[in-house]
Amino acid sequence: MRPALLALAALLVLGALGPSGRAHAAPAAAAPAALAPAAPGWVWPVDGPRAVVRPYVQPATPYAAGHRGVDLAALAPGDEVRAVTSGTVHYAGVVVDRPVITVRIGQVLATVEPVTPLVATGERVTAGQVIGVLEPGHCARPCVHLGVRVAGEYVSPLLYLGGLQRAVLLPLG
Repeated sequence: MRPALLALAALLVLGALGPSGRAHAAPAAAAPAALAPAAPGWVWPVDGPRAVVRPYVQPATPYAAGHRGVDLAALAPGDEVRAVTSGTVHYAGVVVDRPVITVRIGQVLATVEPVTPLVATGERVTAGQVIGVLEPGHCARPCVHLGVRVAGEYVSPLLYLGGLQRAVLLPLG
């Protein structure tokens, strides 16, 4: 997906476009951008404080180093992990040496790891439904990694979970 399309998708998710699909222009004396709330139908995958242990880092190229998701603080291994959105389980199993679960909704894939699945591929799930159990080992302290792809391109999961600054488009000049 081209960067312009990703930017448009981010604007749609963050609510910077009005009903006409045109960008809102912020007043000249606008305050600093507020943090975006979670997108409708999206929830955090684990209970506890809403803390990002390691942020999303966009790679410079598709094969370059980066962190294609966020690591979210969890309370302890064995915690319940919930579906971040409603959809169909696209994959539930082991990739390399780590248990993962991917939920698909349209062109969006949301993957959590290391999570032992309590669901099966093809099963329908709802946002907030327990889908697995957190395993240790991804971070020094308990955490769950959440990755989101839109039409095959990685994006920051915080676009959907909330927490990013809202985009504010100012008038030219």
